[in-house]
Amino acid sequence: MSKMAFLFPGQGSQSKGMLAELIADETVVANTFAESSDLLGYDMKALVIDDADEKLNLTEFTQPALLTASTALHRLWNARGGPAASQMAGHSLGEYSALVAAGAIAFEDAVTLVAFRGRAMSEAVPAGAGKMAAIIGLDDAVVAEVCESASTASENVWAANFNCPGQLVIAGHASAVEKAMDAAKEAGARRALPLAVSAPSHTPLMQPAADAMKAKLAGVSVSTPTCPVWSNARAVVLTDADDIRDALVEQLISPVRWTETIQKMVAEGVTTAIEMGPGKVLAGLVRRIEKSIGVSAVFTSELMDRAIINVKDATGGES
Repeated sequence: MSKMAFLFPGQGSQSKGMLAELIADETVVANTFAESSDLLGYDMKALVIDDADEKLNLTEFTQPALLTASTALHRLWNARGGPAASQMAGHSLGEYSALVAAGAIAFEDAVTLVAFRGRAMSEAVPAGAGKMAAIIGLDDAVVAEVCESASTASENVWAANFNCPGQLVIAGHASAVEKAMDAAKEAGARRALPLAVSAPSHTPLMQPAADAMKAKLAGVSVSTPTCPVWSNARAVVLTDADDIRDALVEQLISPVRWTETIQKMVAEGVTTAIEMGPGKVLAGLVRRIEKSIGVSAVFTSELMDRAIINVKDATGGES
């Protein structure tokens, strides 16, 4: 029988006004944003709809905003009778959303965790010292060589996100990333684009943030997931509480193995995927990784209704 998976996005999927119509029209969505507001002490609805103070793209605010949006969509999916997923995975930050959806971490704990995570990441590397960039059109092995050649004893750049074939994000010290971008272009990359992210995520430079998160997670209740949740740093299924805590710490300093994760989900029988977040970034990546997967985004009422019908047709109403 075919299987369906939920995929939860990370930073980069946020946008001003995201889910505005659903917040206005759907009680379960509005209540989720209100719950997040109460937990964090600021108006999450105003942040995502108006963003008057231009904080949405600041890591400390981006992370809880995305987790809130993804959780709201998952709750709405359930309220509309959408089938349950057989497996779940999240890209970087999205792993927290997946663990909430799978019942492993309570939403109230996750919201405060990711707000703390955002602050810890911002504080780990001084502003301007780090950088991230997307390299388009080179094999992963070539990008790895480019990073190695651009690194020195004191300035380093690493492969950070293996997003899909031909698209890899690099991160590290700003000067080393810039050198690697130039070298990638010389090696034949179609594009080398700096990302609007100052923290060099998924590199050893995030070790201070990883240490902070390890201490923070030790005091959080973690349960066994109701379905398999994939670790994006390990590309394996997380099975117990200690495993989950370790993986959430590890992901801060390790590359996101998204291509491998999707490939393994396909090998486990996944044929349909739903991007449970405010956008379609992951849907685009999945199509480049494995064309056999039918993937849908559900960030509007119409898209969600259509996806629920399609999933029921594809899986016979089963997950």
